[in-house]
Amino acid sequence: MAELATIARPYAEALFESAAPAELASSLEQLNELAQLAVLPEVAVLSNNPKVSADDLSKLLSGMVKTKLDGKISSFLSLVNQNHRLSAIPEIARQFEEMKNQSEGASEVMITSAFPLEGAALTDLLSSLKKRFGGKELRPTIQVDPALIGGVRIQVGDEVMDSSVKARLAQMQASLGA
Repeated sequence: MAELATIARPYAEALFESAAPAELASSLEQLNELAQLAVLPEVAVLSNNPKVSADDLSKLLSGMVKTKLDGKISSFLSLVNQNHRLSAIPEIARQFEEMKNQSEGASEVMITSAFPLEGAALTDLLSSLKKRFGGKELRPTIQVDPALIGGVRIQVGDEVMDSSVKARLAQMQASLGA
């Protein structure tokens, strides 16, 4: 959703710029916890209830997280609540993580495979990807999706490489139908 990304960007940038490099990981962890809470239907009901003040909602959410929120994140949460942007927190967290990775010269990699990838196969794949992306540190997330039939789908940022059997079959179907 482009609108949500536009709304989230200034919050993510301000939070990122205010955090010291040593605080980035901790801030991201706290943001991700808040993002998990922000998507709960019960929290959405509370945030839309005019009888619940922004301060009360901030206190409630601060009490619900596993780790204690530091001062910056607590102030951030209050600001987001006062501006009625609680629903933007997951997108803010995503953008914050992107900025953190960029500052560290790293990239998130989503690897979807038809079968579990382990050991040498995973190491070889990550080594090839690292070469392709100029030696950047890659932080892989592995998913298994039997619907791919075989092969892998790799997403790094906006770039998607799909060498799955499912994608090849779709290409063949498209070329036969044309």
